[in-house]
Amino acid sequence: MTAAAKRAKRFSRMPGDPPRDEMLARMIRVDQAGEYGAKRIYEGQLAVLGQSKDGPVLREMAAVEERHLETFNELMVRRRVRPTVLTPVWHVAGFALGAGTALMGREAAMACTVAVEEVIEEHYADQAVRLEREGDPELTGIVERFGAEEAEHRETALEHDAEKAPGYEPLTAAVKAGSRLAIWLSERV
Repeated sequence: MTAAAKRAKRFSRMPGDPPRDEMLARMIRVDQAGEYGAKRIYEGQLAVLGQSKDGPVLREMAAVEERHLETFNELMVRRRVRPTVLTPVWHVAGFALGAGTALMGREAAMACTVAVEEVIEEHYADQAVRLEREGDPELTGIVERFGAEEAEHRETALEHDAEKAPGYEPLTAAVKAGSRLAIWLSERV
């Protein structure tokens, strides 16, 4: 069974699933929260590494995340989706994660990027399967395009020595776990 077929099977509608409109609202809410968190992570990294040789690449990735955030902000208004009540938490936590990993060194900052982008890339791929089934071509196109851009960020971070970070495996595992928890919470509250 292909990965896409497994995802389609995993995301078939079940009794008790939220109605289509609520499911779409949750997707937009969590994606906006995630892009806001990503913006704050890059702001934290830039506060520490902005004047280093990695500053330009971090600014370039941050600009893409800003564009993603603007897109989801616009979608929230147009589709009347409320933001997560956890935005103040993501404001602080995102910056702290970015600055904290950057203080551990440039490689740790890049390892953070690898972990976050890997989770988001998977998240967007899962959403694309659901959205194709639900028939929302606008949102499907957005998450597919943004997922590809997040994959580029992951590759860029790997090219900038992410895997050389001390404790790469436990660091990325912790960041992935935190990212998955943030997704779960932001969909719901």
